[in-house]
Amino acid sequence: MLNIQGLMKQAQMMQKKMQETQARLGQEEREGTSAGGLVKVVLNGKSEMKKICIDKSLMVADEVDVLEDLIVAAYNDAHNQVELMQEEGMKEATGGANFGGLKIPF
Repeated sequence: MLNIQGLMKQAQMMQKKMQETQARLGQEEREGTSAGGLVKVVLNGKSEMKKICIDKSLMVADEVDVLEDLIVAAYNDAHNQVELMQEEGMKEATGGANFGGLKIPF
């Protein structure tokens, strides 16, 4: 017979650890780049953009579309890094348990 109280206690401990992990990851930042580092985007663990840096050499009026593409590429690079950080945080919080693609809810 299953020990329901023991399972509930474990679930509560895991929930607390996940909340702590969410708070910690929300404070961490990841930087994405494009054009060899000429465009940089910094996101926090909630995928909120905190900073963008664009090298002045890219400020060409006739090439705005290129700059826009580079910004999107840098953002996507940073976002991929944040997702990896979140996956690692979830593994840490759950002790490596697999919940079928469940993500930290940011």
